[in-house]
Amino acid sequence: MTLGAWGYEVVVTGDGTEAWSVLRAPGEPSLAILDWMMPGIEGAELCRRVRAAGGAEPPYLILLTARDCPEDAEAGLEAGADDYLVKPFDRAELRARLRVGERTLALQRGLADRVRELEQALRQVQRLRELLPMCAWCWKIRNDHTYWQNLESYVMEHWDARFTHGVCPECRETIMRQMARAAALTGPPALRPPFKSRRPPIY
Repeated sequence: MTLGAWGYEVVVTGDGTEAWSVLRAPGEPSLAILDWMMPGIEGAELCRRVRAAGGAEPPYLILLTARDCPEDAEAGLEAGADDYLVKPFDRAELRARLRVGERTLALQRGLADRVRELEQALRQVQRLRELLPMCAWCWKIRNDHTYWQNLESYVMEHWDARFTHGVCPECRETIMRQMARAAALTGPPALRPPFKSRRPPIY
């Protein structure tokens, strides 16, 4: 079969009713070629049902028909077909239409991934806006399981952040003042006497 030779995994159905069952099943094809005139459910009606069913990743539908007037093409696209090909068709044209479908599906998946990333970012922003129970003494955060967690580990867990540690100018100045006061109160540090060996001298 031509489609198999082009590298596609082909699922053949006998009529529109069987095609509708395949398109509703888990792991349904992401790209479908439908004949307008099919027993059971016609191609245009099948397109309408697929679009009405919705779904996170709807399939790309190519409608084949012997009808070549503009009104028929408009009716097929209005029914929910993504592309419309008149029979008899050229194999090279069909392959080109399939490649367009693949690019469209790849763009849809990329957009869906981007939307999921944005939704996750919005949830993280929402968490930032919420009030976090924090210990006023040790700055630990109480998580959802009433467990007190270190502030640094809590932030790293929820917001994919990493910390680098240093001392800000204000804290450095405070520390230096404290060290100066401590030195003034206790005096300079005592010096140890020179180390003396316990071994007896050798004459």
